[in-house]
Amino acid sequence: MERFGLGPEATASIERLLDLLERDPTAPTTVHDRTEALDVHVADSLSGLELDAVRSARRVADLGAGAGFPGLVLAAALSNAHVALVESVGRKCEWLQRAVDAMTLANAEVVNARAEAWFAGVGAHDLVTARALAPLNALVEYAAPLLEDGGSLVAWKGRRVAGEEADGAAAAERLGMELRDVRRVQPFRDARDRHLYLYLKVRPTPNGYPRRPGMARKRPLTASTSG
Repeated sequence: MERFGLGPEATASIERLLDLLERDPTAPTTVHDRTEALDVHVADSLSGLELDAVRSARRVADLGAGAGFPGLVLAAALSNAHVALVESVGRKCEWLQRAVDAMTLANAEVVNARAEAWFAGVGAHDLVTARALAPLNALVEYAAPLLEDGGSLVAWKGRRVAGEEADGAAAAERLGMELRDVRRVQPFRDARDRHLYLYLKVRPTPNGYPRRPGMARKRPLTASTSG
């Protein structure tokens, strides 16, 4: 964690998260081993700090928070930011709350909601994050309503897929977003094909969004249908 410049308080908080992962079998992840989790979860989450949009964020919504990556780690690293851990599954929210308590995070809250139905979050964030949640076009649709004008979406992804990128671009055009960067990262030595997608909200979200929960996946905006 030293390579990311974390202070002792943030480091200690993340160590407590790793402790909890090791001893709590209900954590919603297949990775419980401390050394492995440090790489594939913690270092991968911290790779977002390579982007200024993440380092400077003050109001963050982490969508599909699941086991808490990157949201919990970013909350520890960004003590001046408020991080909403948005998760629709109740048992995962219970885990997230245990983790928030164990890490003694005063700047994180658990929100039991779907992104499309979280109306209290509309227009309230300068950063939306998502990791291992959905295709790019769906992520853009989830994020756009939650962002203030000029806010950013950062999506953690694996290898680049041309069709997914084209659909993401089509959704962005429809929703007032613009792709600004695709940053290749290597959060740990054996990491392969890890990328961060940075989208900027350049126009207000059009009327009709967010759509009903589930529509972003059932009737996605794609390069062939969104024009």
